[in-house]
Amino acid sequence: MLAIGLMSGTSLDGVDAALVETDGEAQVRPVAFRSEAYSDVARAELAEATALALTFDRPRASPPIVAAGELIVRTHAMVVQKLLRDAGIGADAVEVIGFHGQTVAHRPDRGWTWQIGDGQALADATGIVTVSDFRSADVAVGGQGAPLMPVYHAALATGLDKPLAVLNLGGVANITWIGRDGALVAFDTGPANGLIDSWMEAESGQRFDADGALAASGRVEPTVLDTMMDNGWFDLAPPKSLDRNDFTIQPARGLSAADGAATLTAFTAQTVARALDHLPERPRRLLVAGGGRHNATMLRMIAEATGLTPEPTDRLGWNGDALEAEGFAYMAVRRLNERPISFPGTTGVPEAMTGGVIHRPAAG
Repeated sequence: MLAIGLMSGTSLDGVDAALVETDGEAQVRPVAFRSEAYSDVARAELAEATALALTFDRPRASPPIVAAGELIVRTHAMVVQKLLRDAGIGADAVEVIGFHGQTVAHRPDRGWTWQIGDGQALADATGIVTVSDFRSADVAVGGQGAPLMPVYHAALATGLDKPLAVLNLGGVANITWIGRDGALVAFDTGPANGLIDSWMEAESGQRFDADGALAASGRVEPTVLDTMMDNGWFDLAPPKSLDRNDFTIQPARGLSAADGAATLTAFTAQTVARALDHLPERPRRLLVAGGGRHNATMLRMIAEATGLTPEPTDRLGWNGDALEAEGFAYMAVRRLNERPISFPGTTGVPEAMTGGVIHRPAAG
């Protein structure tokens, strides 16, 4: 069936929308993809909502967060219309939308995770059945609620030599290990672009370190790097997951802009190397998706730290910018078919389970 997946990540850069044709199993055919950047005003509104949500001990309605949720729905509905126009099809041709929403806080240690954006409102706005709230059921039974992409990575990797690993370098990095027998192990490895983006904004007003150019001109400060790596979280056995705000740029304060960028980039690389120690078997290949795959300095540091050559997924014909959006389209189809999306080896749930709430458009 045709399905749309929508993803808005913790980097708050915009909405990714993907149209795929899939059976929710091994058959996946990407059809169209569109990315729509948030305005500065929208980014500020979402950042305010996230900062507020992190002060709460549990999710609860608050005017800035309610307003941000309405912004998320309006923006996503607009992107759906543009994607349909790009693809030259009508809404009636699409069976389902997988709507991730916007994470404002992720606290599985406290028994909750919070993605804003009303799935029913999006279903009504688009006229398409919508699956939302993919993570809560997982967390409710003791899972981490993340990462959820492994089931889609496994579908894409059908036919590839294994064991292999797929590393997603978003705001937070996560890794999916796929064994020879199809076994899945997945977990967050640490910050990826999130800290570097925060550093760039604080030091230069830029949103990211384009191609890792600033980091390439700097020097890694070993003392700061060692301090950041001296965190018991990295030694925890998976499954485990992070909120983007679990780490800060504070340890790098006082470094030059270039040295701070270099040190934070090296931090990402070292956390990936540490993560490999938690895998059942060393992967033969390290495939890389997400925005970080465009950062040449980050990829070079990961290669040096791991002894593996990071391969951007685009070389396999996978759109590394679209994978997460495609994955939520795929998982929405699995939800309709009552197929599992999370597993003991990926999120720590007691048994394989599906997830997501189905919303049907209001009649008329």
